[in-house]
Amino acid sequence: MKLLKNLWAKEAPANTVPRPFCHCLDPQYEEEKWTELQIHQEEQDTGSAGWQRINELIEQAAADGRREFSPGPEMKPEEWAQVTELPKSISTLKRVKHLILYGSSLVRIPPEIGEMTALKQFSPYTSYRLHWFPYEITRCKKLKDSTISTRALYGNYKDRAPFPRLPQDHPCVPQRCSVCEGSFGDTQPIQYWISLRIATDVVPLLVHACSRECIANLPKPPENYVQSPHQGGLGLGQPKADR
Repeated sequence: MKLLKNLWAKEAPANTVPRPFCHCLDPQYEEEKWTELQIHQEEQDTGSAGWQRINELIEQAAADGRREFSPGPEMKPEEWAQVTELPKSISTLKRVKHLILYGSSLVRIPPEIGEMTALKQFSPYTSYRLHWFPYEITRCKKLKDSTISTRALYGNYKDRAPFPRLPQDHPCVPQRCSVCEGSFGDTQPIQYWISLRIATDVVPLLVHACSRECIANLPKPPENYVQSPHQGGLGLGQPKADR
């Protein structure tokens, strides 16, 4: 059995409801040859009970001003497994300091996470289909602590999983430039990857920029990661894996 499946069985909440599973990063466990990867394209089923429930929970959390938001335990297991993308309304969680997404089936986080201005802790641990994060999370200036399953990430230091080649379509493109927050106008955003330290982890961030100037203004990645913004692909040179 693959190591990733063993980890899932050990750490996932005890229930009989299987959650979606992907094989994107299997080669790093099986020592197989990598092929070009694709960003998850599946769209959130907005008619599902899980989608309705998580919207209710966000509305409640925004209204009562809670400091911690952990939707999984407040949902039925089958509902939590149906949520593949958080609602954009997470932007209303202005007082939440700790966002817990343990054992989720998420494939992406919306750029609106950058509007959670009080966020100090981010815990999407064991969300194994979450391979990247939006650049907008860098706007959470108070974010100091994170718990992320880093081996599920593109470019992770243990295995250097390849980054999908950009540009690629996906259902969660921001309305404004990730860097300067300017309008895209009539042009398509420019997509680049960059690895940056977010709280206690270095993670791959997807940038949607309005110009080459904005790409040039991105911060420098930490040592032992690709040292400039890039567009991924199997031909991208990465530092040696730290197995």
